[in-house]
Amino acid sequence: MPTLSVHHIGYLVKKIEKARQTFLALGYHIEKDIVYDDIRKVNICFLTKDGYRIELVSPATEDSVVAGLLKKYKNSPYHICYETADIETAANDLTTNGFIAIDTPTPAPALGNRRVVFLTSAFAGMIELLENNTLS
Repeated sequence: MPTLSVHHIGYLVKKIEKARQTFLALGYHIEKDIVYDDIRKVNICFLTKDGYRIELVSPATEDSVVAGLLKKYKNSPYHICYETADIETAANDLTTNGFIAIDTPTPAPALGNRRVVFLTSAFAGMIELLENNTLS
C-alpha cells in the first residue's frame, strides 16, 4: 500500500460564504479562496488552523455531486482526504480491503488539477485520495 498522508477534512456546507465567515471567526485562515469545480459543480474553499486544513464544499447547482448529501447530512464534515504518490495502487489496495470506488480519478481544479478519487466504506465512511507525485 502506498503511503497515505492526511491532506484535509471536507466539510459539506449549504452557504459557503457564511460558512467561511464562521470558520474565520473560529480563528481559521484562508489558504485558498473560493474556487469553482466545474467537474463536480461545487464551490470549494480551503482554510487552515493549528496545522489542520479543512475544505468547505458547497453545491453550486441542484445536480452537483454533493447536493443530495447536503439534503441528508446538512452542514457537517463528510470526508477525509489522503495524499498518495500512487493513486491507482492506493485505490486498488483499498477496494481489496472493502472500500468501494464511487468515481474514477479526475482532475480537481481547487487542487492544481491533481487527480482525486472518492471511495466509501461501511465502516469508515467516505474518503478522498489525492494524487501527489512528491510523496514517496
